[in-house]
Amino acid sequence: MANLISLLGIVVTLFAAYLFSYNRNEIKILPIIKLLIVQILLGFALMNTQLGIKIVKCISTGFNFLLKYAAEGVDFVFAGIANKGAAPFFLTVLLPIVFISALIGILQHIKVLPLIMKWIGILLGKISGLGKLESYNGIASAILGQSEVFISVKDQLPLLTEKRLYTLCATAMSTVSMSIVGSYMTMIKPEYVVTALVLNLFGAFIIVQIINPYSLTEEEDNLDLQVEHQTFFEMLGEYILAGFQVAITVAAMLIGFIALFAMLNAIFKAVCGHTFQELLGYIFAPFAYISGIPMHEAADAGNIMATKLVSNEFVAMTELQKMMSHFTPRSQAILSTFLISFANFSSIGIISGAVGSLHAEKGKIAAKFGLKLLFGATLVSFLTASVVGLLYM
Repeated sequence: MANLISLLGIVVTLFAAYLFSYNRNEIKILPIIKLLIVQILLGFALMNTQLGIKIVKCISTGFNFLLKYAAEGVDFVFAGIANKGAAPFFLTVLLPIVFISALIGILQHIKVLPLIMKWIGILLGKISGLGKLESYNGIASAILGQSEVFISVKDQLPLLTEKRLYTLCATAMSTVSMSIVGSYMTMIKPEYVVTALVLNLFGAFIIVQIINPYSLTEEEDNLDLQVEHQTFFEMLGEYILAGFQVAITVAAMLIGFIALFAMLNAIFKAVCGHTFQELLGYIFAPFAYISGIPMHEAADAGNIMATKLVSNEFVAMTELQKMMSHFTPRSQAILSTFLISFANFSSIGIISGAVGSLHAEKGKIAAKFGLKLLFGATLVSFLTASVVGLLYM
């Protein structure tokens, strides 16, 4: 029965995308069906087969290996600041981003990542029915990040139509950066992080095909991707500083959002007897239920889902950690995978700002469809959560 409810969640999510489609007559059914089949098969493989479980464990082990060396750099700079035995969030979760970012920069510089992204993008384009640039962007967003990815397509931005720009922004918001994945794995189970990364990629292609369908000419589909030329140490310094900037930005947002939520909770509790998060939980409870979470857990789950939407995934993950005992293992899997994306209100500003810094006019366009962008990315999260609920055994 629970699996059937998750199936209902998939249907409702796709129907919601259909209702808000820019042009329903242009929706291509076959690519959507192919993407959904691939998404479900990959989800099943990662969650329920020995090979998939081994792959997830290898990826998790690899990130744990990298995080161990990231800790060496953090300890050298900050040794003695924290009390012995303490584990400050900024030091253990956020600062390792700096090291991961440096590694990504090195792989980018030696042309390993561009090669991988190019050929995976071409392959995905054949499955998804989207253009080469759109397929590339989906892969690149998951590796470079939702703001950094636009640097790699900055020469193409002036040539993009509004619809193509929406697709690029939506796929960027629906994924997460590889530089931050290790931080997620310190807060929730690595297998859920890896599963969500894969499912979100295909989910983003599905949702944009419904909300934002369009066709491309051969000339439009053959925009060359340009790679910025830098010396090795120029690149390394840039990526290290970019990683530190991400860590500082996330820390600042956490301070602000957690403080704001604490104040709102106190005000709402005093005025109406319920905290702000409890009220949000009731609003999101039906959506949590149709994704596969039992009714008696739906309000608490909706609370966490809403927290992620109005703040960010880190705030929601800290809430999930506190409430983990309230949920069954199945609900933990659904909630965890729902949280692995950049779909929140602050991402509207991040993406429109990133695009605007490269092309002012396109930045204004990105800001104009910001709410619909967030809506589409949130549907991707619900689609991923519902697929996990459908496949959980």
